[in-house]
Amino acid sequence: MDMPNLILDCRNDRGQGAPRNWIRRAAMLVVVSATSLAAASRSAAEPPNIVFVLADDLGYGELGCYGQRIIRTPQLDRLAAEGLRFTQFYAGSTVCAPSRSVLMTGRHVGHTRVRGNAGRDNPQAQMLRADDVTVAEVLKAAGYTTGLVGKWGLGLPGDEGIPGKQGFDEFYGYLSQVHAHNHYPDYLWRNQRRESLGNVVTPVGDGGGGYAAVRKQYTTDLFADESLAFLERHKNEHFFLYLALTTPHANNERTNKLRDGAEVPDYGIYADEPWPAPDRGHAAMITHMDAQVGRVVDKLRELRLDKNTLVMFSSDNGPHKESGHDPERFDPSGPVSGYKRSMTDGGIRVPFIAWWPGTIAAGRTSDHVAYFGDLMATCAELSEADLTSLVDPASLDSVSFVPTLLNNTAEDAGRRPQAGHPFLYWEFHEGGASQQAVRLDDWKGIRTFGKPLKLYDLKTDLAERHDVAAEHPEVVRRIERILETSHSENEYWPLKSGGGKGMKQKI
Repeated sequence: MDMPNLILDCRNDRGQGAPRNWIRRAAMLVVVSATSLAAASRSAAEPPNIVFVLADDLGYGELGCYGQRIIRTPQLDRLAAEGLRFTQFYAGSTVCAPSRSVLMTGRHVGHTRVRGNAGRDNPQAQMLRADDVTVAEVLKAAGYTTGLVGKWGLGLPGDEGIPGKQGFDEFYGYLSQVHAHNHYPDYLWRNQRRESLGNVVTPVGDGGGGYAAVRKQYTTDLFADESLAFLERHKNEHFFLYLALTTPHANNERTNKLRDGAEVPDYGIYADEPWPAPDRGHAAMITHMDAQVGRVVDKLRELRLDKNTLVMFSSDNGPHKESGHDPERFDPSGPVSGYKRSMTDGGIRVPFIAWWPGTIAAGRTSDHVAYFGDLMATCAELSEADLTSLVDPASLDSVSFVPTLLNNTAEDAGRRPQAGHPFLYWEFHEGGASQQAVRLDDWKGIRTFGKPLKLYDLKTDLAERHDVAAEHPEVVRRIERILETSHSENEYWPLKSGGGKGMKQKI
């Protein structure tokens, strides 16, 4: 048994025939042993503060440090140059709500509570419950002050999924992701209280969406301001800040009414480009977001917290095509193919940058295969949390990537090498039929439920253009076994060839 894993994905490889009770006992032993090893490997170092910044619908290829040639992102490029850039990091899902549920709970989308965008049509299907354990709860139990700034999307006012009931001491932002389409809303939530803004909104539909007729306060800027205030308030404490930005997500309602959903205060350096307005707006949204992330990092330096703060940056899924812009202009998926709602890597492979001066060596790149669910194990290890008192480790699909952050290798004496996943799993429930996907080593399997599996070799076909299932029947069988065992029952998100209760609304 590989003792160094902090949390082993114990339920995933049932094809090996291990009895479930043995696996659960093994997982408990692994957690306890790894916690001791982790503490020893870090010596007496103080647990770091943790800042996790999440962009919304930002593609794998939309940052300069990931190959973008048109859109300028100097702050994030600098963060990557001073830290670690992952090249094989995956979101929890190909759309918003389930991806964030995976991020918060450490369970892949076949096990986590929220497995799709349900919106106002079925809010019960898009709500965390009291018995869900989030990363914020784990860090709060470890003595961290926890704050969420930005978009939540996993619970509405008055229900048990709101941030204050899911481990966050402080919250400022949007609860509903439809409300979050509008970058100039007339109110935001501060904890459980509505706080009015100076924007005047033209409502569209009854889901809280709309667009501003009078634009005064842009939420990306408000969220950066609130993040700086949070850092100032809690500079003498251990803190976890989850900054969930809404850029560059389109304002879908504005796209439908005005054919331009790329909301931004101005076009900045793109004002004179001979492009349609939505194209200039989309590029400007990303560059503007980049500047706000830079403000947060600069604040950490100003407060002299940079050397004891791990900053991570990623995106909730692949790039969108919803603001009326021409996505091909920017090549947003880079070398992979597909967009948001794709099960190819363009829909789920995302940028991931980790920055921790003095601990993470500058200028590194890692091809370690990780995903959103690993945040749980990583934060538990860094904070030295007593995870077993909060959640059954056998219920998690989470592997700490702390060894990769520390650049540990098998040859490092006294250090724990990086463990990997036996596979990664996704499912998706829009479009009238469920889809499933698995990454197994360098193989990628995708199937529409009830139809034959398509198989791609990512080593030779990163864009997933050539189905090689017929040439590798043994790999197909292995992936099909994973598909059969990776989905736990959920009344709102059944695997089926037709629509389920939570499949109606695209968000």
